[in-house]
Amino acid sequence: MSHGLTPEFVLTYRAMMLDGLLREAETTKRVITAVPDAKSDYQPDPHARTAKELAWHLANSDVQFLDGIANLNFDTFAQPEHKPQTSAEVTAWYDENIRRGVARVAELTAEQLLTPVNFYNVFTLPAVLYLGFLNNHSVHHRGELVTYLRPMGSKVPDIYGGSYDEPFVPPTTEETAA
Repeated sequence: MSHGLTPEFVLTYRAMMLDGLLREAETTKRVITAVPDAKSDYQPDPHARTAKELAWHLANSDVQFLDGIANLNFDTFAQPEHKPQTSAEVTAWYDENIRRGVARVAELTAEQLLTPVNFYNVFTLPAVLYLGFLNNHSVHHRGELVTYLRPMGSKVPDIYGGSYDEPFVPPTTEETAA
């Protein structure tokens, strides 16, 4: 079932979503980098993930979603041989692998993007629609991780127009003219 999607739509949707995903990845990297290694065992509640676990979940699941879409299958995921340990290592791993995953999805044909893919027997959607699910999942966990930063003594990076720690500074007339 194609959900009424056309080949033209899925190619345009994919281009839009991958462009947005790469922009969001820059913000995600700033948030992960803000996790202080010395306090990465912080968790706001005994039932919550630690900051280190959450940072890895955020980075790894973004890449796993892209690989699942590119593979047209969410059943098996390759784990890295060496799991990154520090915030800088997670950020570097994420940067390299998010770009690899985006490139793989960018190579799919419209027919492949329209392929129904089962997601752990929860639902089945055309592969391209998982890009929206990936985006929502990523933003959700990034927001969760941001709430950990100040209690760990870190600063909240600019996400969508500034934060207390990194206020929004509108571009100058010269910058907007360039």
